[in-house]
Amino acid sequence: MRLWHPRSRPRRRRGPRTLAARTLALAVSTALAAAPGAAGAGTGTPAPLPASAFAPAPAPAPAPGDPTRVAGPRPMEDLNRGVVAVRTDATGVFVSWRLLGLDPDGIGFHVERSTGGGPWTRLTGRPLTGGTHHTDTTADLSRENRYRVTPVLDGTEQEPSESFALPAGAAAEPVVRLPLRDTGPVKFSWVGDLNGDGSWDFVLDRQTAPQKLEAYTGEGDFLWEVDMGPNSIDQNNIEGGSATLNVGHNDGVTVADLDGDGRAEVAVRVANGVTFGDGTVHTETDDVRQSIAILDGTTGAPRATAPVPDDYLADGPMYARFGVGHLDGVTPSLVAYMKNRIGSGDFNLMITAWHYDGDRLRMQWKWLRGDQPLADGHNTRIIDVDGDGRDEIAEIGFVLNGDGTLRYSLTDAGIVHGDRFHIADLDPVRPGLEGYGVQQNNPSGLREYLYDAADGTMIWQHTEDGISDVGRGMAGDIDPRHPGMEVWSFSGIHNASTGELTEPDTSLAPWPQLGLWWDGDLSIELLNNGKFEKWLPEDPRPSNSLHRLLSTWHYGAVNAAQGVNPTFYGDILGDWREEAVYTNAAHDELIIFTTDIPTDTRLYTLAHNPAYRNAMTLKGYLQSHHLDYYLGSGMAPPPRPHITYGER
Repeated sequence: MRLWHPRSRPRRRRGPRTLAARTLALAVSTALAAAPGAAGAGTGTPAPLPASAFAPAPAPAPAPGDPTRVAGPRPMEDLNRGVVAVRTDATGVFVSWRLLGLDPDGIGFHVERSTGGGPWTRLTGRPLTGGTHHTDTTADLSRENRYRVTPVLDGTEQEPSESFALPAGAAAEPVVRLPLRDTGPVKFSWVGDLNGDGSWDFVLDRQTAPQKLEAYTGEGDFLWEVDMGPNSIDQNNIEGGSATLNVGHNDGVTVADLDGDGRAEVAVRVANGVTFGDGTVHTETDDVRQSIAILDGTTGAPRATAPVPDDYLADGPMYARFGVGHLDGVTPSLVAYMKNRIGSGDFNLMITAWHYDGDRLRMQWKWLRGDQPLADGHNTRIIDVDGDGRDEIAEIGFVLNGDGTLRYSLTDAGIVHGDRFHIADLDPVRPGLEGYGVQQNNPSGLREYLYDAADGTMIWQHTEDGISDVGRGMAGDIDPRHPGMEVWSFSGIHNASTGELTEPDTSLAPWPQLGLWWDGDLSIELLNNGKFEKWLPEDPRPSNSLHRLLSTWHYGAVNAAQGVNPTFYGDILGDWREEAVYTNAAHDELIIFTTDIPTDTRLYTLAHNPAYRNAMTLKGYLQSHHLDYYLGSGMAPPPRPHITYGER
């Protein structure tokens, strides 16, 4: 049985919001309302604070011309409510929806149901002002049921949301299923609002020979295919073909609204012989040269192309990682991390930033590592490290400013290559963001470290005897007995703020793969090889024996091609908790896991947080997404996002 969520309203196109409307929207704050008894069995998390504890007051705005003035507001997707409904048991339907980044305090919601195409029936006696979900136990599940929500502000009902259809006889499962074409295994998928209707659509790869790129609407309707051509057949992890996508730590694709027209574009690194969605073929003078193409999100046709700089062309084509950030605080930029090998030894590294204005793709700047001793890794983070509203570009061993100049290097602190690192508000007591990284074969014996993300100052380091390849490292709040987040690799679980062990038995640290907000409390759950798990400080267990919340294979899902991960994960449906996107074994269905667990915690959608939204555009070695505020037990109210909505 396939589940999908057709819209109940025709798409509306509107112009940019007026300055007055934007000012009014920015004057309201988002609400985090938490009542005692947040759900989450056996978590050991203290009861959430009452809603009255979360009443953020805006800081005074700096005067124009003040060098500390924060950039922005930054444009974000004008998302709809993202209503989703899944059957929980014989009689229950869990309905969930988004709180938006600029929703005013006190906004409530009525939940309504239409059965078999009949009139709308209100299910709530008064507007809901807690967690943005409702459990319906009165539906006739032998018939199709459609759900929507109506916002209520100051006693006045607003326009109803789009609706979500739960088919007749739907299975009891925390899953949304979307049909796909049967064309091959998938490694990565991306989300973006391709058609401008306020919902997320999907772009995904096909790991075939040659490779393909496909786009689907949020209902699973096929939009277009790009054939990556003969130069995508060689899929070597390090030195493959010039059009190869999504092997090793490389991707070469991302999805975002780059020109601010309310519709997402698809950026892709292309080479000779690529056939676009409109049938046109990209040509280069040889099979080594490459270009960056910006594709129309609804047709796959090229809207602009620009050549990849040829500084390192003599060493062959360059693999790529793509992401998007607002380097000036207000305008989206495509960031391209590109790398090729010098013979059989070291690697060239080039990072470029690009601006697409709806007509032309222009390179803003180019940075070459050359022979500088600056360590990169297998994932890039684009995040505002100093809180001025402008994003920086972070690698494991250095950070670039938004203008492409070197902000700082961690070389003098002894940092060399490592596979994984995180930047987040790991220690909420300490101002700003922190970075946590692990090391691969560091000659000093350095295993892991914490540093100030704004300037690179080391906070603590852990060294051990001998040299070790620490291939994994995780950060998240998994132990509410200690303030802030925990960080862990293979040397036990440490409190980020102190660097001290929170669990004396280092063998009880879980495998450091991915984090996932799922069960409704404020601590993070773990996602590893198809298992949604919980590490419980009152019952600590090692990997493979953790408290299990869900096994993806019970619902027909398989891990993504080339690994143990989903094809994508992030907050794309319902409330603030995250979804994980897989395919089935036949690769003809997307299986989207979405929580069906109640929670009293109310947060605006994570996709309206600037740091988190940037993270949704990045791949590499798939890593946990982070916000620019601390989300965990004992958290303070999150600041309102300094954003504005774009067109729809």
